[in-house]
Amino acid sequence: MVATELVTSENQILSKEVRKPVLKLENVSKKYGRHLAVDDVTIEVYEGETIGLVGPNGAGKTTIIKMIAKLLRPTEGKVLIQNKQGELQDLNKSSRNLIHRGFLIDVPRFYDMTAHQILKFFASSQNYPKEKINERINTLLQLFKLSEWKYKKVKTFSKGMTQKLGIIQAILVDPQIIILDEPQTGLDPKARIEIRAMIRELQSQGKTIFVASHMLHEISEVCDKIAIINHGSIIGFNTIDNLEKDLATKEINCHILDPIPLEKLEVITERLVSKLQQYLDNSGDDKSTAVPLKYNPENLLFKFYYDGKRESRGKILEILITEFKSDFTVISYTRPQTSKLEQIYLELIIDDEPKIKLKRRSEK
Repeated sequence: MVATELVTSENQILSKEVRKPVLKLENVSKKYGRHLAVDDVTIEVYEGETIGLVGPNGAGKTTIIKMIAKLLRPTEGKVLIQNKQGELQDLNKSSRNLIHRGFLIDVPRFYDMTAHQILKFFASSQNYPKEKINERINTLLQLFKLSEWKYKKVKTFSKGMTQKLGIIQAILVDPQIIILDEPQTGLDPKARIEIRAMIRELQSQGKTIFVASHMLHEISEVCDKIAIINHGSIIGFNTIDNLEKDLATKEINCHILDPIPLEKLEVITERLVSKLQQYLDNSGDDKSTAVPLKYNPENLLFKFYYDGKRESRGKILEILITEFKSDFTVISYTRPQTSKLEQIYLELIIDDEPKIKLKRRSEK
């Protein structure tokens, strides 16, 4: 579990009713020569939100993060960060007087120094109170189980240990905005669980957190909202539940005990469509047929595309069991086992091409 030493001052924990925007990307684009890496991105993030950035390799996630970190300048648009007076300020006009931000960007690289030397350098360069530096370093090294490596040079660290040191560096000065690019890279399952616990602890303190990751299950465990990015554009930005509501296709997998004779399949299919019509969704992604279901004879599986309502799932099962008991026996009846976010991702992005672009609803 995460130690309570990470707790920050109470006045940083704000209720949702009085939250202010802490970061805003306003029509931000970034070009490398003729390549458009980020394309007219607008996004507003509020105090205490945890935002997940997901998308294929090359989608623009790290470029966006580097612009927020002022490691890159946007070709067009503005990056606005909250200053200490609570107002949004153009990062590239002046980076003074801004609230603290912490970054883990891509794969961390460090000078050939000890962990203590590196962390002390970072803390001093960001004006962390001198009298508190050693205590803070010791607390975080203990939290991430690196205490015995405090005076060892980083070149002796494993990949996972280096990643942990990168995360420590990101949260070292108790920043109000924390941005983590692939924080689980190189970590074993136990360490990934610990990182999720650490993120939840930071959430409880009212921190604003960005997590970019390919691990969709991990990101769905800790994020309030998801920004799905592809070809430099945000094609969906909302809570997982609201993103799911915007998608047309909901699926049910129904396994049966014995194969359906080929000569009876067409008749049974027509009856299924007729009996289930009010619960099925003709906008499903099965483009090869006009009906919102398909049958896989190899897996003895019916796949139904339905309207997504919970009561509809119950009605469909009831009809299958009562009105088709002489045609087949249902042995399992489930929604696909992938997580909600995986389903959303797979529906929005196919072969790294955006399938649809969701209308973004503003949400505070």
